[in-house]
Amino acid sequence: MTQTEDILFLELQKLVGEEMLVITRAAQLNLLGQVFRPLFAGTIAEVHPGHLTLSPVIIKMVNAPFYISPFPLSIPFEQIVSYSTEIPSDEVFPLA
Repeated sequence: MTQTEDILFLELQKLVGEEMLVITRAAQLNLLGQVFRPLFAGTIAEVHPGHLTLSPVIIKMVNAPFYISPFPLSIPFEQIVSYSTEIPSDEVFPLA
């Protein structure tokens, strides 16, 4: 683990139980035939060295901006581009 990942790990551990919006590296993702931007909102359930887990997690898709994933989502630290605890999961914003 790099020093940056160590710092991120320690910072995120303090936020377990809080809501977070996470943007990942991919320009777009595909899940069950739906193409969407890599925006995820949810409660930080776990933080381990190298990744965090959101559960429950909302996948922000254009056709279903509040799609609640039926399973937790683990995101590797190296795929996180940006995150914020200032934007609530139910916030409405343009996705197109």
